Amino acid sequence: MNSKHDDFDADKLMELKNHHCGYRYCPLCGNKLVVEHIEHRERMVCSDNSCGYIFYQNPIPAAGVIVVEDNRVLLVKRAHPPRIGWWCIPAGFMEWEEHPRSTAVRELKEETGLDIELTAMFDVYHGNDDPRTNAVLVLYLGNVVGGKLKAADDALEVRYFPLDDLPDKIAFEAHRQALNDYVERHSE
Repeated sequence: MNSKHDDFDADKLMELKNHHCGYRYCPLCGNKLVVEHIEHRERMVCSDNSCGYIFYQNPIPAAGVIVVEDNRVLLVKRAHPPRIGWWCIPAGFMEWEEHPRSTAVRELKEETGLDIELTAMFDVYHGNDDPRTNAVLVLYLGNVVGGKLKAADDALEVRYFPLDDLPDKIAFEAHRQALNDYVERHSE
C-alpha cells in the first residue's frame, strides 16, 4: 500500500529550498525571475524592471513546548516526513494570524493529547536542516494541566525520556540544541 509520503524526496526539496524554492516566474506579472545581488545577498527579481518584484526567501515561524516532569522530557516520534520515526519536541509551524504561544499550545495538544499551561519562554532557534523550509523556532516551557497522553496527529508515539538518556535520533538540530540547552540550564 502506497502512502502519500512514499514520494517524499528530501534531497530534491533541499535542492529547491536552496535555490529560491524553485521559483522561476514573477507572481505579480508572470515574467521570468532572474538572480541579482541585492542588499549583499543573491535574490530573485522580476526581469521586467518596471515591475520591481523581489522574492525575499524568509524562514517560517514555528513554536513548541518543552515539558519536563520528574527530570524526564516529553518527546514525540514523527509520523510524517522528514525523518519519520525520529523524535522531536512537540512543535509545529504557525498558522496565519496565530500567535506563537497559541501555536505551541495547539501543536502540543494535537500531537500528545495533553492540555498545557505555558510557564515561560525558553529560547528561540534557527532551523535550516528541514528540507521543506528554514524555520525560526520559538520554544516555551510548560506544565501539563489536563488531557490524556496519547500519540495523535503528526505523532507515531509520545513518551517521556530521562534528560540523561535521550534518544539518538532527534529529528532536527534546533531540537537537539534546545534539549542540550535545557539540560545545561536546569541541571540539578
